[in-house]
Amino acid sequence: MCRLLAYSGTPLFLEDLLIRPEGSLVSQSMAAREARTVVNGDGCGLGWYGERLEPGLYRGILPAWSDANLTSLCRQIRSGLFLAHVRAATSGGVSTSNCHPFAHGQQLFMHNGQIGGYAGLRRRVEAMISDALYPSRKGTCDSEAIFLAALSRGLESDPVAAFRQTLSEIEALRGFASEEPVRFAAVHSDGERLFAFRWASDDRPPSLYARVEGDSVLVASEPCGTNPQGWQAIPPGSVLEADRSGRVFLRPFAVDAAPSSGAVRAA
Repeated sequence: MCRLLAYSGTPLFLEDLLIRPEGSLVSQSMAAREARTVVNGDGCGLGWYGERLEPGLYRGILPAWSDANLTSLCRQIRSGLFLAHVRAATSGGVSTSNCHPFAHGQQLFMHNGQIGGYAGLRRRVEAMISDALYPSRKGTCDSEAIFLAALSRGLESDPVAAFRQTLSEIEALRGFASEEPVRFAAVHSDGERLFAFRWASDDRPPSLYARVEGDSVLVASEPCGTNPQGWQAIPPGSVLEADRSGRVFLRPFAVDAAPSSGAVRAA
């Protein structure tokens, strides 16, 4: 399983959260505390919003702890909204195209989890991606497929509904082909809002925490920093939404396995 961190709030240098704190994301890439996979060395990535509408993106296959370019970027980039990820591959090979976050226009997405039995489901899951979006499919992992399928279901206008529909259709497919669970701890942003999802088909979602301080919100797979009391676990079956003004909403996120019609929207 992977580790991730996302931030929305007062602009700061990325190194202040990704490198310097005790238990930072980079240190978690070497020694995760709340994951079955202790080392997350199959690549890393950043997505950040700056002065342009579309986010900047950096992804590479080096482990985060040895990626000098990642360290340099974190020292130089200041942002009020960014996503970061260190990868332990569960599907798809170690390649830049399989590293998170994934971007399309203003949208960013990263994921910790799996589609159970993805090797046997891949062809049907990829069929959930619209023809217009399929050329954007660059990698082979399940996370990118989830992102593009959700974009095909209205992600840009209603992220919660789009991911609910996507996971519902995947659950329907999985019910015929695999007993392995779907696990979904994920973060999505459109440049204005941040959404953090924690859900699993077996009620055992990967860890995901949030910390709110003033108008700043931090989401991470594991607490980092010297004040663990400030962190709260996002409840299973929930989605947290935060906007640029610092407003935070937490509400249920339920997924029902529904028959897949195979229909997708043109995007």
